[in-house]
Amino acid sequence: MLSFVRTPAAVAVMMLVGAATLTAQVADPDPTRFVDFFEDQATYDAENSFPENAIVFVGSSSINYWRTAQYFPQFPVINRGFGGSHASDATYWVKEAVLKYDPSVVVYYEGDNDTSGGKKADQVFEDMREFAEAVHAEAPGTHVVFLSIKPSPARMGAWPEAVATNVLLESYAAHNYNIHYVDVGSDLLDRNGQPIPELFLSDGIHMTPPGYALWTGLLTPVLAGLR
Repeated sequence: MLSFVRTPAAVAVMMLVGAATLTAQVADPDPTRFVDFFEDQATYDAENSFPENAIVFVGSSSINYWRTAQYFPQFPVINRGFGGSHASDATYWVKEAVLKYDPSVVVYYEGDNDTSGGKKADQVFEDMREFAEAVHAEAPGTHVVFLSIKPSPARMGAWPEAVATNVLLESYAAHNYNIHYVDVGSDLLDRNGQPIPELFLSDGIHMTPPGYALWTGLLTPVLAGLR
């Protein structure tokens, strides 16, 4: 499997998180709040074609805001980002958001809303792992590419939990076939470990085009290697 990491894993953090038992869990939001969204998508799909062996991008608003067809013209991409989603939502809607398209590659981004909502790394990681298992239960040959949870100015209070989640994702990718990890957060930080302001919108959460250009540069060679 491929594991693309731009900074060394924090071994001490991995040992601490790996040894911990599951903490008290925060309740997942109701996934049925996205019913209207997926009904609209079903209507759109019934009226339009979509590419074979596609790369499906799925996850929260950081995916939704990414103009993937524009940034990846060389690949057959489908964007099914749905803003405000948690990792648990992506698993609940995996058939509608991913499996119906029979993709060859799934690019996944969740965790922003989870960690900022008070979820701990072990809970977020378990939801992410369940997503990958749901994909592979129906399509075992599909590559799942996990993008690391990014830092953002408005959510730096949750950044330590995001880092711990990323460590678990990195380890998971290193030990599982067809699971891949890409660190898309390190290049968003300055030398002091703070988010670079010009890479983020005024809301302090979502990225500007230069931020997405960085992500595209990191992900393009990964996707090329999986095609």
